[in-house]
Amino acid sequence: MMLRYLLYSLMLGVSAAVVGAVIAIKHHPERFANYVGLDQQLLKRTPHFQLQDIDGRLRDSSEWQGKILVINFWATWCPPCREETPGFVELQQSYGEQGVQFVGIAIDDAEAVRHFMESFGVNYPMLMGNLEIVALSREMGNRLEALPFTVITDRHGFIVKRYTRGLTREDVETVIAELLNAAGDARG
Repeated sequence: MMLRYLLYSLMLGVSAAVVGAVIAIKHHPERFANYVGLDQQLLKRTPHFQLQDIDGRLRDSSEWQGKILVINFWATWCPPCREETPGFVELQQSYGEQGVQFVGIAIDDAEAVRHFMESFGVNYPMLMGNLEIVALSREMGNRLEALPFTVITDRHGFIVKRYTRGLTREDVETVIAELLNAAGDARG
């Protein structure tokens, strides 16, 4: 009788621990990435930041909360940055109403950025950074401190992809489609 009670108590305790662990991993995967074989950098939440936009208005990253976010660190003098911009403009136009938001963070002179935006018809927020903004890109996983550097987050703010190279429209559209499908599956 006592043995049965001990086994029953042990099974109940183990079951409670497993359920607790599953709930904890589901709600805070970044804390458990090393234990469940997930890439810590890709599960990291995007850090909160505030920067001035091209018009001098202070913008807060929380204004894009709940959106699939494509954050692109770039400069006008960077050839791959210039090549990827038309695809970003097209994708913002195509997916903006579905909750996708591109945000550029320029490490450059404001006048050069303004001219670039006009030339390329940039249709997404453009924030202005300086060399100190490199620390933000490093915090998001840019260990090489390279340009261009792009991160894509899900609607919960978790980084799902990061790139230290120029991107094609197809590179980004594939990730956007996966995230939109995942959001649709979760609602359905």
